[in-house]
Amino acid sequence: MDTTASPHSTDTVCVVGSINADLSVATEHLPQPGQTVRGGGLVIGSGGKSANQAVAASRLGASVSMVGAVGRDEHGGILRGALEREGIDTSWVQSFSDVATGTALITIDHEGENTIVVSPGANGVLCDRDIELARETIAQAAVLGLAFEVDDRVLLTAARIAHSSGGRVVLNPSPYRTPHPDLLAMVDLLVLNELELADMVGADLAEQSWEDICRVLFERFGIRRTVVTAGARGAIVLNHADVGPDAQAPVVRIAPITVSAVDTTGCGDAFLGAVLAGLADGRTVVDAAHTAAAVAAYAATRRGTQSSYPTNAALQALLDSLDHDDVAAASAHCFGR
Repeated sequence: MDTTASPHSTDTVCVVGSINADLSVATEHLPQPGQTVRGGGLVIGSGGKSANQAVAASRLGASVSMVGAVGRDEHGGILRGALEREGIDTSWVQSFSDVATGTALITIDHEGENTIVVSPGANGVLCDRDIELARETIAQAAVLGLAFEVDDRVLLTAARIAHSSGGRVVLNPSPYRTPHPDLLAMVDLLVLNELELADMVGADLAEQSWEDICRVLFERFGIRRTVVTAGARGAIVLNHADVGPDAQAPVVRIAPITVSAVDTTGCGDAFLGAVLAGLADGRTVVDAAHTAAAVAAYAATRRGTQSSYPTNAALQALLDSLDHDDVAAASAHCFGR
């Protein structure tokens, strides 16, 4: 998409999707099926994949609107207030009286790995009619962020509005389910991890070359641009038949920023939020992914989800404190430089 022809403000992001209360417990090791383990104190935080991505984008300087739903309960009030304190417009966050706010149950081990079980609550009640109410906000956004913690009808309605208005549609198919073909037809950028990629293309193909995966994503799903996140190993940007003066190589490897991980919960959402902010700022997918890798690394060094996401200043402070070759690329692409 030619961003120079876009009528949108160049820093506006709209995120449509989930808002959850995160209930987290730290433990020495994650329980096996049928096993009970002792944990630490219960920590209640703000979460939901889409809300996390909105917060990450906002902290990096994007102007963000959130479209979603909470219950008319204590958690709902807390979550709405948390988003507003981040400077996020919550005008189109609905409050439903007949359903609880969405909740995520998170267990974190001593190495920072986690398991998550989500009860959708109000996120599961959000419908296409609620999205139509936010039509103007979605249509005016330069970038729309979508994830899979809400119904397909919600995603399709939001994508149609953004796509028809010239906005860029970024899809994070997580938690994974088979994407609707009509939704994929409107996606400008797909961002997913290696497990989600294997679910989408098949485990056998996921072991093939990145060039082959890039080709199949286009031939089977019509996807031209993809970012595959690989945790501590960085990320891969795939570009199918990219042409023009701003064309990117078919396969671009984004080196990781090596840190001592404390809690990896929400790091994928931190990455997504940084990509949304980067695209809204007019950056290429590769440039945005370099910064996103650093943002995710920063988030891994702190406990919590949204509370672990950096501002531009905090991100640059981390990069300045590190001493390895891969920092230079991330620092060069850091927003505000």
